[in-house]
Amino acid sequence: MFDLVLFDLDGTLVDSAPDIAGALNATLAEASLPTHALETARSFVGDGAAKLIERALPPSGRPTELPNAGATASLVEALLPRFAAHYAAHLCEQTVVYPGVRETLHQLAARQVRMAIVTNKPIALAEGLLAALSLTPFFSRIVGDGSGYPRKPSPEGARALLQQLGVDPARTLLVGDGIPDAQLARALPCKGLAAAWGYGPVETLLAEGASAVLHHPAELLSYFAS
Repeated sequence: MFDLVLFDLDGTLVDSAPDIAGALNATLAEASLPTHALETARSFVGDGAAKLIERALPPSGRPTELPNAGATASLVEALLPRFAAHYAAHLCEQTVVYPGVRETLHQLAARQVRMAIVTNKPIALAEGLLAALSLTPFFSRIVGDGSGYPRKPSPEGARALLQQLGVDPARTLLVGDGIPDAQLARALPCKGLAAAWGYGPVETLLAEGASAVLHHPAELLSYFAS
């Protein structure tokens, strides 16, 4: 029934929250802003670095030494390069592949299922992370922030990828853990599967357009002939 699986990255294939939280907290601490516990920082992930920082900012107590510190947008712009530098320097120290993911990717490859990634992570960081975790060979394409398309939930990047691969959206599965993933599946439209092990509440993903829930990565194999 399906020819291609589109995967989200953070919260779906890998648990990168510890490294993201470390970079975020280092950035906030430099600016004399409150830091966050890992589980709180984990809930900020999924819509790109700028939105991550925006969600982490307190409603008050912003540093007056930063230009236009009273405006959230200006403060985010000021902190974004520091976050990018911290994260790039510690990209894959505590990040791990979720249990069952690597084995499932091997099984899908053995069944000659094509796989690709659509992420809101900056493309260079996404490629670096996949390489560090030896996941790159599984994926024929990677679309990320900086690939020339709007971030998810915009369908432009995914549509371009499907056109390049010659795959119909109706024969595509999208696996993700975030609201942008569920909304993207609805926009393409394709069948969206919510990754229950990730960062987003399953109930919210179903309300936003996910068609079904995967409780373990291996359940994805049931959509393809052995």
